[in-house]
Amino acid sequence: MTLASVYDAERRSILENLERQSAALEALRGPILEAAEMLRASLGEGGKVLLFGNGGSAADAQHWAAELTGRYLRDRPGMAAIALTTDTSALTSIANDYGYAQVFAKQVCALGRPGDVALAISTSGNAVNVLRAVAACKRLEIRTVGLTGGSGGKLAHAADVVLQVAATSDTARIQETHILIGHVICEQVDALLFGTGATRAGRRAARTTTGFPSPPGRGRG
Repeated sequence: MTLASVYDAERRSILENLERQSAALEALRGPILEAAEMLRASLGEGGKVLLFGNGGSAADAQHWAAELTGRYLRDRPGMAAIALTTDTSALTSIANDYGYAQVFAKQVCALGRPGDVALAISTSGNAVNVLRAVAACKRLEIRTVGLTGGSGGKLAHAADVVLQVAATSDTARIQETHILIGHVICEQVDALLFGTGATRAGRRAARTTTGFPSPPGRGRG
């Protein structure tokens, strides 16, 4: 196989995936809007977002947490989001003492509170540590958004809102679509909490004591 043939094969794969991403966004419009509203409701009331997954999904968790706490496309107050994949001391001590299946559930129990939202990411939907963390969320009255692919696995039946890239079971293609979905949700949460046309000065003037403005179109009285 020549380098040119490898390039052409990958190009075809990428073009095919772009079509799948467009179809996924259309098919998942309702669940994506529901997930964004869940995050808005929690963050607007002083809650936080917990994110977790393994491998590439761990990278996605960290990626989206950074965009919520820092910024996505616009300047605005940071939002409370914690990726449960980043504290190596917590991860390794929990794995050593309780087993790797507990690395996220133990953190959920320590950090989560009723009214928070969790983004649980598993391309297969069957990652045991992700499923145990979702079960812990349910016990703590933390609502869950499950991002998965293919048949959806057990996560598709465990999460409150399911964002399932059903068109493929290819891990790389699922992850690429998850990244797109995560960006769409970040943009929607920004718009829901801070409006689409607010200026930086206007946002500062509108902030409440929790650091967030009143919902777009509503007064504070």
